[in-house]
Amino acid sequence: MRIGLFTDSYPPYINGVSTSVAMLKKALEKQGHVVYVVTVSNHALKYEYNEKERILKIPGIPIGIYDYRLSRIYPVSMINKMRNWKLDIIHSHTEFGIGILARIFAKQFNLPLVHTYHTLYEDYTHYITHGYFDKSSKKIVEYLTKFYCDKTANELIVPTNKIYKLFKDKYEFTKNIHIIPTGIEVERFFEENIDKKDVELLRKKLNIKKKDFIILFVGRLAEEKNVTFLINAHKKIVEQNKNIRLLIVGDGPDREKYEKLAKSLDLGDMVIFNGKAAWEEIPIYYHVSNIFATASKSETQGLTVIEAMASGITPICIKDESFQGTVTDELNGRIFENEEQYVKQVLELVNDNNLRTRYNSQARIQAEHFSSKAYASSVVEVYNRAIKDKQAEYRFGFLSKIIKKIKGE
Repeated sequence: MRIGLFTDSYPPYINGVSTSVAMLKKALEKQGHVVYVVTVSNHALKYEYNEKERILKIPGIPIGIYDYRLSRIYPVSMINKMRNWKLDIIHSHTEFGIGILARIFAKQFNLPLVHTYHTLYEDYTHYITHGYFDKSSKKIVEYLTKFYCDKTANELIVPTNKIYKLFKDKYEFTKNIHIIPTGIEVERFFEENIDKKDVELLRKKLNIKKKDFIILFVGRLAEEKNVTFLINAHKKIVEQNKNIRLLIVGDGPDREKYEKLAKSLDLGDMVIFNGKAAWEEIPIYYHVSNIFATASKSETQGLTVIEAMASGITPICIKDESFQGTVTDELNGRIFENEEQYVKQVLELVNDNNLRTRYNSQARIQAEHFSSKAYASSVVEVYNRAIKDKQAEYRFGFLSKIIKKIKGE
């Protein structure tokens, strides 16, 4: 099968969507498929095409949200090149920018379009509105999302039941919805694949001592990730055990605010702000840690939780449907609803090594269900369905034209 993946995010830019698409490309190619990627270039005017890797980058301009760039909607000079790829299917991973190009290209060349919904845009409108017209902007985003997914995509993929219910109940989506949890290269995080020397070097770099118990958070430092919760709660945690430290890996618009909050709470080096980490180094951060924590309710799935579980460390997550099917309370992790519960759960895991070891083992087992191979196989099933339905649609349309012509005569 010849597949086109259309995305606004792709390495070297790192986020959940970028990692997911890169992983999918690699997994599909391992299964023998030919995969092309259309994404955004860091250059405002320059097209880039890597023929060996089959990656086309279209000029993009910054939009003021992290490092995201918006591409030209219809790059005329590149259309013939893309046409020569002779794609069987288009799989879009964004509703806007490159996603609009995917929709136009699919329609122009009569190709089936599969779409994966990755991002809860309603949680991100404040970056553009800055608090003004917030309700109106959410309505606009809702309309555009429904239009793209319902009117143009032949098949829709969502990662969790939370997003399935959003489309069925709120958006009243009428087409097929396939719940396929996004996979990751879980092997990257397995303990047996981590060099212990790298772990020790990172511990020294971060000044982590043997007596320290590390709570890890990995993600953007932004309002929707609810990092404030973790820092405030950490004040209460260290009041009972000063050897517990919070390691925050990531960067974002609110980093300075969080650093000031930690300082105002007199947490000192009890909270470690690491900043961004290179993609290849991310697994090592999990292995210098003892547990993983997140209070974010803006996730569509929470890939960092799966990374933690693949690393064999217990996740503690706020109660949210994003984590259902991944984290089972008191089996492979813990679920909390408030600060009091969170603090209690952390301290229980600190004080009970046997309990933590049991959760760690179950977490690793659960993570193996999210392999890139399994994910790619499930996605290919959706591709085959979309292609089959498109062919049936074409035959029906062709037959209708003949009937109309006969009736006209």
